[in-house]
Order: sequence, then C-alpha cells, then structure tokens
Amino acid sequence: MQPPPPRRRIRKRRAVALASVTVLTFAVSTSAGTAHLTADARATGPGAGSLAFTPALAPCMISGPTTVQMTEGVPTARGYARSTGVVHALTVMIDFSDAHGEGSALDRFREFFPQTQEWFRTASYGRLDYRPETPIPRWLRMPKPFKAYGIERGAPFDPGYRELIKDIVAAADPTVNFRDYDLLNVLMTPNAGPSALDTVLSVTFAGNTEAPSADGIPISNASFVYSRQDDGSGSYDHTGFRVLPHENGHVFGLPDLYTQEGGGAVGHWDIMSEDWGANNDLLGWHKWKLGWLDATQVSCAAKRGTAEYTLTPLERPGGPKLVFVPLDGGTVYAIELRTHEGNDEAVCRPGVLIYKVDADVDTGHGPITVYDAHRHSGGCTSSPNVHAELSDAPFAPGQTFKDPKAGIRIDVAAADLKGNYQIRVTRQ
Repeated sequence: MQPPPPRRRIRKRRAVALASVTVLTFAVSTSAGTAHLTADARATGPGAGSLAFTPALAPCMISGPTTVQMTEGVPTARGYARSTGVVHALTVMIDFSDAHGEGSALDRFREFFPQTQEWFRTASYGRLDYRPETPIPRWLRMPKPFKAYGIERGAPFDPGYRELIKDIVAAADPTVNFRDYDLLNVLMTPNAGPSALDTVLSVTFAGNTEAPSADGIPISNASFVYSRQDDGSGSYDHTGFRVLPHENGHVFGLPDLYTQEGGGAVGHWDIMSEDWGANNDLLGWHKWKLGWLDATQVSCAAKRGTAEYTLTPLERPGGPKLVFVPLDGGTVYAIELRTHEGNDEAVCRPGVLIYKVDADVDTGHGPITVYDAHRHSGGCTSSPNVHAELSDAPFAPGQTFKDPKAGIRIDVAAADLKGNYQIRVTRQ
C-alpha cells in the first residue's frame, strides 16, 4: 500500500509549542498478533496484539477501517514490537562527516538511559522489562554527509531514509546480529539537522515490513531521535529523555494523539500527546492495549440501566483501573482515575478523567479527546510545556458528565480515604 504524503509540523520558538512531532508513513497489516525486529519470539507474556480480554469486554472492543494507518482499535495489528516481557532495544549512536558527534557516544546514550527503562517499568507496573543494548559504544560514522541523505522532512519512505538505514546496517553488521533485538533506536548526533525548537525530525518506522533488511529480517520497528528536546526552561536533564519513550510508543503500536494545533485534544495526559516538559504517563486505554492491565481491572458498561464502579489510581499497581462505555463499533468512552503519582508528576488536580476513543481517526489527527471538567479555566499548572487548559480536566466528586444524544450519564459519586473513587454510569 502506498503511504500518504509525509506530514510535517514546525515547532515555533516558544514554550507553548508542545507536542514532539513524529512523522509516520507506513503500511500496517490488519491481523491480530505480534511481530518483532527479530524473527523469533523469546519474550514471555502478551505482546502488542494480545490484550487482556473476557467476553464481557466484547462490546468495548472497538475497531477501525483498514484505511487507518495506526488505529486506536483493539487488538493492535500485527507487525509491532512486543510490549511485555523482556524487550531488547538495539541502540546505536551515529554521526556524519558534516556533523561530528558531540562529546562521547555514551554520553548521548546516557541522555536517555536508564530514565527510559525506569519510565517503562513504572508505566507498565513492571510488565515491560526494557533492556537497551549498545554493542557499539562509539559514534558510528555514516559514509555520507548528513545533508547528502536529504531527510530533513523526516519521512520514513523517503529514498534518503532508505539509504541511511542501509548504511547503518552495513556499518553495524560486523558487530551486530539484528535478529537478537526487538527494536532499533538510532540516536543521531544532536548537531545533525536543525534545532528541535525549529523543526522536530524525530521519527519512527512502525510495523513497516517494507523497510530495508538486515540478517534476513526487515528493520520494521525503528526510532530515530535527532536534536535535543530542550526548550530552554532548564528542565532538559530531567525531562529530555521523554522523546524516546514517545517514539518507542509507536513501535508498540500507539498513535500520535496531538493534532495540528498541538496537544489540545489530550493535553499532558499521555506521552503520545506531549513529550516535552514535566513527566507524564499513558492513558489507561493504551496501558490496556499494551497488555499492562488484566481483564479483571477493566469493565465495559454496555447494558442499559445504572451501574456503580470503583476506580483506583491508574498509577498504582493492582485494583480496578478502567470503565469503558461503548458508543458504537468504532468509538467508546473511557473513564480512569489520575493522581499525582508514578510518572504523573505534573497532575495538579487529581480526579476522574473521561475521554472518547475513536478507532476511525488516524494518528496525528486526534483519535482521543479528553473532556474538560473545568472548561475555559486556564488550568491549574505552571509547569513549562504542559497544556495548561486541560491540566484540570478531571472530574471531582459531585460532578457529572453527560452525553444526552447517546443517553449516557457519568456521575463521580465519592472518594474514600484511600484515594479510590466511586463512579456511577447510567445508560438510557
């Protein structure tokens, strides 16, 4: 399938330009299952295409059309890297004759690790054992100048990208057996290409079986990270790594949640929406898709009438985490409890987050919409590079969300001393 024209978004030179842009142009298959950079399956546990499921959840198993490149539908399509168990991430640092590596290659590696490992460990409740491996601990010099590849638009199907992948494989192949790894991270020297404040080139191949091959397998899940994600706020040492878990989210099958306007649809409630500024987590829908939640932690409110549910904070292991309210075969409301814990360090108003998931909407076009319980308030955060308006989106006890057209009402009934919330879902 021929991919659509590449999309590009230019980051303005100001702190309110939020979402790290990832241009994704690829073809994905539509069958369920898992696939890896490697040809063999060595990890235990479910992969990206195997989520916790019971018959009671069937009405909430939304799906999108095959024309959607990267859908929020479940299960995740075949072709992405596994997202549970041990995941081996081949990580190489590359430079060019016209952009020599700044400092040591291992210094570049340490900008992202062990922070990325710790982020995934926390987000997955320990179910993803992410292991970055650097068999080549030096800058891997490419045979052509950076400008010669002509990849400034960051589109994976561009001829320049194909040449770059081939050159990386040729340079690494004497040392690396690509079959030993589940995904590839390419950390570019930060002086290759423009500043991330001007143009964000970080890009991911995801589920791309048409990619060049190495050791007999396609390099189908690869993330490229370019200029440092530093906005000048002085937080880079603490937050700069977060572009990599965002990019790796794509190799696990997660779409971009930002739109052309930035993080206005989801705000800072998912790293696939905003990966600059203060740390943040993934939405519960994504944790479920990735196999990090059990079926017993998820409910599907598909029947008419009123039902009550308990929610425990999403960041804590164990306990009920999600309630889904299906609208049709392609859309569903999701309800979860977010607090200032785990990766969610920027949460300034804990409470029940309500959002709509649309499997018919493609990556980068707003497949998820968070509903704001305090519209036009300006938010409650002063953290740099956090979408302020949605920062106070959660609903508090006594507040209600209504969809009169669908005949759905969601009441936040109460909160207990342990921080758990009671909600009530009514379907007419």
